[in-house]
Amino acid sequence: MSETEVFALVVLFSALGLVAAIAANALGSRIRVPAPALFLVVAATASGLFPELGKVPLVDDERIVTVALIFILFDGGMHIGWRRFRASAGPITWIGIAGTAVTAAAVAVAAHLLFGIGWQGALLLGAALSPTDPAVVFAVLGKRDIEGRSGTILEGESGVNDPVGISLLAALLVAGSGASAVLSGVGDFLLQMVVGTAVGLAGGWLLGLLMRRVRLPNESLYPLRTIAFAALIYGAGTVLQGSGFLAVFLAGIVVGDIDAPYHQEVRRFSSGLSSLAEIIAFTVLGLTVSWSDVLSPAVLLPGLAISVLLILVIRPLLVGALLLPIRLAMGERAFIVLAGLKGAVPILLGILIRDANVPGGQQLADLIFVVVLVSVVAQGSAVPLLAQWFDVPMRTVEQQPYVAGLRFNSKPQGMQHFVVATGSPADGAAVGEISLGEGGWVSMVRREGGAVRLNGRTRLQPGDEVLAFADPDLDVTDLFEAPPA
Repeated sequence: MSETEVFALVVLFSALGLVAAIAANALGSRIRVPAPALFLVVAATASGLFPELGKVPLVDDERIVTVALIFILFDGGMHIGWRRFRASAGPITWIGIAGTAVTAAAVAVAAHLLFGIGWQGALLLGAALSPTDPAVVFAVLGKRDIEGRSGTILEGESGVNDPVGISLLAALLVAGSGASAVLSGVGDFLLQMVVGTAVGLAGGWLLGLLMRRVRLPNESLYPLRTIAFAALIYGAGTVLQGSGFLAVFLAGIVVGDIDAPYHQEVRRFSSGLSSLAEIIAFTVLGLTVSWSDVLSPAVLLPGLAISVLLILVIRPLLVGALLLPIRLAMGERAFIVLAGLKGAVPILLGILIRDANVPGGQQLADLIFVVVLVSVVAQGSAVPLLAQWFDVPMRTVEQQPYVAGLRFNSKPQGMQHFVVATGSPADGAAVGEISLGEGGWVSMVRREGGAVRLNGRTRLQPGDEVLAFADPDLDVTDLFEAPPA
């Protein structure tokens, strides 16, 4: 067989794997199991059947998943946007940092006292299992989107606690063993947080400036420029001894809802790239696992026990206590603490532990895999039911495969897009009653995927998407947003 044919076979099987992974997303939505769980299980099984698949050097796995996380975190930041983040910045930062710290500490104590894991391994295990992954949550919610502050806090917490968990583990690996590792790693951890924040905000501001003011000769270049700049921000943050992951997440937030040419195209491209990155990340991570190691009693039983403690005791009690000062309905509090699913970052951190040649590192990585798999399958499958039980405000987001519209060389002055939130001033109001300033008017309303015929007496409903022209000097977003709880 020629080299060309060998390469063609590699392309063929890679494409088949990607097609199967995309099909797994549809299957996961039907059986209420997050698609990432299917990627993990299938990849781990494939590495057992074809051992060559699992022989990729760990450093290559780390690099592949790191690149994937850059795009996942950037898209996550864009999904939140500055407007939503600003309204919940305090709770997100508080839960993202303090919640990560108390979760890591509680898991470390439990692992040491209950299962005899040494303090170094217990601390590393706690740091690795502290981050959450909202992408898995929203994968099982399917076409439903969480409204209100609970969704913003859940997404924002995960975006913050991913880089916090990574930085915490990196600091522990550098600091050494024992309880002194916590104290000696504090300076490095704080440096990563401060530098990552500064680079992310500055990089996001500069990217926003480029997106608004620098025109390109081809519209297809706009998404590529944005993604390339996101990678640049990660690299700059990391080279400057900061958290590149935090930097890229914050940059995504800054540019998430800016008013820029081709912004919707950038968002769609980023979302698609993030979905591809998630498939690649979970598949690569699954290939690093051996079922024979994971299913051994020395790994499986402690892993299941830690999963139960983390899901039902540690996060509800500790993170629930941190949520007490935050204004939320009781159902929203319960949903946030029970929907804190584990995802790709803990398994990546398990690979970092193995690659650092920590004593017992292989067992720690296998324990992490068990906890993540239990969280994604059992806890993830229960998320839609939990949302119903706790009356979490949600709206259905149907796909819109067809589009009709006009393009302009410059943005029409005052044109804005809104979604009517439940309980907002616009909820139930007639179109003619909406005050959009002098010369303002509602141009189009989309409801349940279809256009609404408008007149002055047409009443808006929650979930309606409104295209309106408003006085450019008048901020009318409060008309369409829910009042504070």
